[in-house]
Amino acid sequence: MNNIHVIVATGEWAQDQLRYRRHRLAEYLQNHPDTKEVIWLCPTPVQKGKSNTRLSNGINQWTIQDLLPHKVFRFCRYIDEFHRTKLQPILLYLKKAQEEYTINLWYTFPGFPILSEIFPWNKVVYDCSDLWTSPINGKNSISANFRKNIISKAENRIVQKAGVVFCTSEYLRTRIVEKLDAEEKVFTFENGVEFDLFANNPTRMENILPVHFDGTVLGFIGGIKPKLDFDLIKEVAQKKREWLFLLVGPDGTNDHPKFKNLLTESNVLWTGSVAPSDVPKYMNLIDIGIMPYSSSEYNQAVFPLKLFEFLAAGKSVLGMNLPSTKKYAEESVYTHLDTNDANQFINVCEQLEGIKNHENYIHRRKTLAKTKNWNEVFEDMLQLV
Repeated sequence: MNNIHVIVATGEWAQDQLRYRRHRLAEYLQNHPDTKEVIWLCPTPVQKGKSNTRLSNGINQWTIQDLLPHKVFRFCRYIDEFHRTKLQPILLYLKKAQEEYTINLWYTFPGFPILSEIFPWNKVVYDCSDLWTSPINGKNSISANFRKNIISKAENRIVQKAGVVFCTSEYLRTRIVEKLDAEEKVFTFENGVEFDLFANNPTRMENILPVHFDGTVLGFIGGIKPKLDFDLIKEVAQKKREWLFLLVGPDGTNDHPKFKNLLTESNVLWTGSVAPSDVPKYMNLIDIGIMPYSSSEYNQAVFPLKLFEFLAAGKSVLGMNLPSTKKYAEESVYTHLDTNDANQFINVCEQLEGIKNHENYIHRRKTLAKTKNWNEVFEDMLQLV
């Protein structure tokens, strides 16, 4: 128990009930025999009580309050003057431990860049899982360009300080290598899967699907965000009324009118946010996993968390505008499209519909997913830290 790991995260642990890569990383480090403590350091729009609390999983959460609660002020997370003083309590805490323990800093987003410069960390690691400088909705604006410049400067500082940089896609790795003008310390580690959780969990969520429905269920599980093509889903839903579109996850669109409009379709069902422990049960309601992403610079860099979760559950998957996933394309396992054409979407899903319960294909999907188990991913990463 020689290591303290400080993980810089985008928000509080249970912020939207979703489990991202950073959550799995934190739990892996927490359970590692050489770990003394994992600290989850994150911004919060509103401070509710103490700034540090012990979570039920043993992780110590420290929150840094934003300048003001409104989303527009989140740019302050990337500017030193707005959090330099607020970081002092955790630095004091760590200084008391630095003679006895190895203390490592893990960035999972480029917030609080000054943190990498004002403490003698044993290791600084940047685990880059998103194109943080690009708007998630793919639209450029004056505010988006302002945000891009601020985040880019913060990320550049972190990349220079990091002893090792991990990226979830080759697109992200190429960007980081360009920033550094070197590639020796930059590695690609794609997202993985808690294989046993999805492959060996036969329980289905009850009372979700319409009572007499026995058709094909196309499902998306995760945060409902503007990176998805709501127009495409609506068009397909209108053309294939015999299919049910099941959307599972919190609304991260800020009540986007296109998402609200999609929900008016009779064969589109949205559950809202669900407990992470229930996700495999919802997965078992689905026949075909869909990842209908729109075409944007942000999505060029994405490696979706759900790809190997769908496959581990034995489901075939259709992905769109996700170049990082192309290499996994395989008949009856994973289909990738570079278009948002509704008819092509329908043609692919009709083919997958015909073999959705084929045992050989189910076995192949699970076999592929098993090679991407999170523990092995993190073990390989830790060897490089």
